[in-house]
Amino acid sequence: MQATATRTGLRSQRKRPVQRLVRVALFLCAGLSVMVTGGIIYALAADTISFFKDVEPASFFLSADWAPQSGDFGVLELVFGTAIISLGAMLVAGPLGVATAIYLSEYANPRVRKVIKPILEVLAGVPTVVFGYFALNFVTPSLLRAVYPGCGIFNWASAAIVVGLFILPTVASLSEDAMRSVPTSLRHGAYGLGASKLRVSARVVAPAALSGIVAAIILGMSRAVGETMAVAIAAGATPQIAVNPCESIQTMTAYIVQVAGGEASTGSIQYGSIFALGSTLFLITLALNYVSIRFVKRFREAY
Repeated sequence: MQATATRTGLRSQRKRPVQRLVRVALFLCAGLSVMVTGGIIYALAADTISFFKDVEPASFFLSADWAPQSGDFGVLELVFGTAIISLGAMLVAGPLGVATAIYLSEYANPRVRKVIKPILEVLAGVPTVVFGYFALNFVTPSLLRAVYPGCGIFNWASAAIVVGLFILPTVASLSEDAMRSVPTSLRHGAYGLGASKLRVSARVVAPAALSGIVAAIILGMSRAVGETMAVAIAAGATPQIAVNPCESIQTMTAYIVQVAGGEASTGSIQYGSIFALGSTLFLITLALNYVSIRFVKRFREAY
């Protein structure tokens, strides 16, 4: 017994340096993440402050006239384009993603789940530029023009549809993980009371996983807000507040791509505008993540 205790003590002593090393490595990784975030904020803040020395913040945030060539920097037109495409994408990805998650969690057998789940993950890895050309070559000519014959080739409806398909795997996968974490005892209790599978899915599992589902939807919206290439290709580059889904609009990310790949000289006001837009996008995504965290803390169920 004494020899066994001695060997156990020696093994635990040998593990302690390894545990300290792992703890230090994890701390360095966390610190690196914080440093990268701080570096991004600094890079955005420096040029953003320089931009607002030439442009009044009130006219930037409250005006709806975006014409950089004329010296007009009213961001509301670009904010509208970003918001309308993000909301339209969530109208596609939200119901489809949650329905897919319910099927994978409650209805699909293990074999079917093993096939569908990797396909969703592959869809998430498709380059966004492919979604943009898919909108140009299929969504607009084959779908939208069947409903609206006069629909332009560049329009925000097709951009919203393909962005919704792009973020669909994120919403579906995270929602399915939240539903599968619901204890089986809750399902068995509902079945014991005579509930059908549909009622159990809609009345028991989905409400119990509500915080995870909402977090998945908000995360998907954050990705939609920052989407660039699919939107730049499908929606066009016309900054305007267009309610008609067949008209072209421009988002903040699309304008950043346009200027970054153009001939705007470093230090010019047009060059500084992309940093101001980047800071605005950063604040929007930060607000979405804050709402998600608060919602999860407020409605999270502990089992």
